[in-house]
This record gives sequence, C-alpha cells and structure tokens, in this order.
Amino acid sequence: MKTIALNSEDVEFDFHTAKDLADGAASTVLGEVTCLSWFDRAEDREAPAGVSECHDGECEIPGYIDYAASRGAELKVDVGGGAYVFCYLSVGGFEDED
Repeated sequence: MKTIALNSEDVEFDFHTAKDLADGAASTVLGEVTCLSWFDRAEDREAPAGVSECHDGECEIPGYIDYAASRGAELKVDVGGGAYVFCYLSVGGFEDED
C-alpha cells in the first residue's frame, strides 16, 4: 500500500480537517475513492470500531491497517505524523462497464 504523509508544523489538525485533507490527497492520486478505515490517535478511536481488538499488541500491523489491506486498500494517508491515518481504495474497479 502506497503511503502519503501530510505534515505541517504551522497547523494543528483536528479530525475533520485531517479527513478533508486526506480525502483530497487520495482523490488526487486515485480519482474517486472510498475510505476503508481510519485512526485518530488523540481520541484513541478507529474505524471500523474494534478492528484492533484481535491484535492485542502482538501484531506489528495495527488492526485498521490490516483491515484495509485485506480489502485491497491502495493508499494510506498519514496526517500529522501518525495523529490521523486514513486508508483508501479506488472505486474505479466498481464502475459499471457498458
């Protein structure tokens, strides 16, 4: 999975700002996308909820990354040095072919 890092020492990101930035970056790289999973370090939240529970700290790969990768995620966007992480899949493969 390709990774893009978005960092700025001048900006403090909140979840919504980070998500908007990540969505924009992902769309620029992949076109139309869907966010398969995300992580918010400050709030200790992830989506889908509970995907890291089965990992119990024993795995090197966080549950939200493993979840997205197993579903074909193509891009991980890391905002603020790991403060927020979003994983994306291009929806181009799901378009109707006429």
